[in-house]
Amino acid sequence: MLPSLFIAHGAPLLAVENNEYTQFLSQLGKQLSRPKAIVLFSAHWEARIQKVSEVDQYSMIYDFGGFDPVLNRIQYPAVGNKDIAKEIKDLFTSSAIPFAVERQRGLDHGAWVVLRLLYPNAEIPVISMSVNPQLNLEEHYKIGKALEQLRKHDILIIGSGGTVHNLRALNWADDGSVDQWAVEFDEWLAQTLQQWDLSSLYSYQSTAPSAELAVPPYGKEHFIPLIYAMGAADRVQKAMLLHRSYRYGNLSHSVWKFG
Repeated sequence: MLPSLFIAHGAPLLAVENNEYTQFLSQLGKQLSRPKAIVLFSAHWEARIQKVSEVDQYSMIYDFGGFDPVLNRIQYPAVGNKDIAKEIKDLFTSSAIPFAVERQRGLDHGAWVVLRLLYPNAEIPVISMSVNPQLNLEEHYKIGKALEQLRKHDILIIGSGGTVHNLRALNWADDGSVDQWAVEFDEWLAQTLQQWDLSSLYSYQSTAPSAELAVPPYGKEHFIPLIYAMGAADRVQKAMLLHRSYRYGNLSHSVWKFG
């Protein structure tokens, strides 16, 4: 059975860079068993009700500015899968999770940057999913848990975001230094995930060191994809850190495997 994954999508430039992290993601895609489809929660798609994409062909969303114009020419011609979208809808219905269908929205960079590094040929169907920062973490976990059985059918569940993601604190000089507060938060998170300590996780804002810096109130949407991925492995409750590195002083490139 495939694991569920949390993958940090970093800054948009990751799409055209060749570094330790992009090389890792490229290898990860080769190491995983080939999935039948991918269900991906992107931090860059926020909605008040859970959205489920039901499209034939995704368009591209270039939801950023001020970067190399080459990024706006990248194409990732992913297709959807309406049968799997229906299965997701049925699972949400049986778990009493409100949802709505989205038939037009394309893939934002939180989705296509990650997918392009893992599976550059865009040959695997994708069901794009929204996130809702207004919910509490327990509700996010429940949404992920509702989809857990998809993994038995070779469907890969990915949460795309960032464990430490504070744009106002970044050091764009990128001189190789790493802020200690970012490391301390990630190390606290690692211990919490590996112990599957949901109580501490749900109260991270008051229990984790430097939580306000790592997950600022305006940036919770990047943290919560981790919880969807974790919930999708509730029966096994095993967490493994596959990679962690940093850019711009504190932007965490973390990859977690659950299940």
